[in-house]
Amino acid sequence: MKSCADILEEFKNFLIAEGDELNTINSYIYDLRQVDKFLQSKDKDFFTAQTDDLRQFIHKLFDMGLSPFTINRKISAMKTFYRHLIFTKKIERNQSEDLELLKTDKRLPLVLAVEDVEAMIESADDKGPLGLRDRAALELLYSSGLRVSELLNLRITNINFAEGLINIIGKGNKERIIPFGIKARRAIEEYMERGRPVILKSRSSPYLILNARGKKLSRMGFLKIFKKYQVRAGIRKKITPHTFRHSFATHLLEGGADLRVVQELLGHSDISTTQIYTHIDRTYLKEIYKEFHPRA
Repeated sequence: MKSCADILEEFKNFLIAEGDELNTINSYIYDLRQVDKFLQSKDKDFFTAQTDDLRQFIHKLFDMGLSPFTINRKISAMKTFYRHLIFTKKIERNQSEDLELLKTDKRLPLVLAVEDVEAMIESADDKGPLGLRDRAALELLYSSGLRVSELLNLRITNINFAEGLINIIGKGNKERIIPFGIKARRAIEEYMERGRPVILKSRSSPYLILNARGKKLSRMGFLKIFKKYQVRAGIRKKITPHTFRHSFATHLLEGGADLRVVQELLGHSDISTTQIYTHIDRTYLKEIYKEFHPRA
């Protein structure tokens, strides 16, 4: 039988292939190592543990004073991991199946104002090959609400310039078609014409967004690029590239888009995942009301 380290590494690679965010993946692996350490103290492992053992671990988290959000993340890590073990036929019974998430108030994701998004994109004003690449990446990230992994894995052949559509293979290997705007199209075309060939030189690559050596840009590489333009735009909030995705969805709903359409654009399998943005929209409406209504 494989060691715990080997099984967790296999699980990590599975999550990467599924397109999960790197922060989520690392958090899950950290959580599962904590679970493993706890089980070892009881002379058990993931395979011999029972549901009560997992519940005891959760009770220990309560005793440590961890927040419900943190405990829920660890419960989600266990449930996702055990589903993977079932799927790969390593176990026959899911010991985490009866674990329930704690009830919490939904934490709303951070959203940028339209002006802040535009400020970041406009700060990518360098007309060199890398500046053109950065502008195209930021425009497309916001224009289509892509996950970072989807942006970095986007191939030239997935772009339909005539119709303004991109074909995305997203999380869970699900395919969806997403439109992109005129500004994104112009930025991509300028990058394709005057930036990408300079980066590639005599090399070739199927990917749209490349690093300085003509290879597919890494997630960490893009994060550094994103942070650079955040600083240039003077945005002091703690944001990530995923904030552009949150902003994309929220700005669509603020503009009157149907929730089902936003669900399709984001690639959410469950509309309840998309509904978090309706709460943000209500918050926005309250702020506008308080600011402009004479008797608010």
